[in-house]
Amino acid sequence: MIVVSDSTTLIILANAQRFDLLSNLFSEVYVPPAVWDEVHAKADVILPDWIQSQCIEPNQTLDTLLMLLDRGESEAILLAKALNSPLIIDEKKGRKIAMQMGLAIMGLLGIIYLNIKRSHITKDDAVLFLNQVRAKGYRISQSLIDAMFLQLTP
Repeated sequence: MIVVSDSTTLIILANAQRFDLLSNLFSEVYVPPAVWDEVHAKADVILPDWIQSQCIEPNQTLDTLLMLLDRGESEAILLAKALNSPLIIDEKKGRKIAMQMGLAIMGLLGIIYLNIKRSHITKDDAVLFLNQVRAKGYRISQSLIDAMFLQLTP
């Protein structure tokens, strides 16, 4: 399965050295040029080969999205729409717009959830990872984390 990604989740996974959480779920990950540039602007981020940059054709939809979102989010939404693939995006406004455009979305917690459901990681591994990520300054709502774990309870 392929997926398109915005930069935030990729940067978090790179900083935690946990690209396995993506490769466990997706055979190919595509990013638009703005996301590629944003991720590579972080000196310590190196993307694995199975994460590929994919060009998009500028159009009126991109122009409209750019009035509402940053370039990376706008291009990621447009690329996911063009490839008819799910989109990994964590920013609230971008998620809302992507859903309004009919895209299936997930964020970092969705990736963790699927890894637990498919037995790639344990709940304890997930808690440790989330604590690590939050300790590095990434904001993830505790209520969203709690809701994710509640869904995993039989």
